[in-house]
Amino acid sequence: MELKKLMEHISIIPDYRQTWKVEHKLSDILLLTICAVISGAEGWED
Repeated sequence: MELKKLMEHISIIPDYRQTWKVEHKLSDILLLTICAVISGAEGWED
């Protein structure tokens, strides 16, 4: 899947976080998480 298409799908997911506490876009967090899982990460410390 192309990165552009993946980001389009991720961007559809609503972000229910409190806006004044947000430092990073939800789509960026989800993309990094997906890449980490594909790379074999098994926890947040990997």
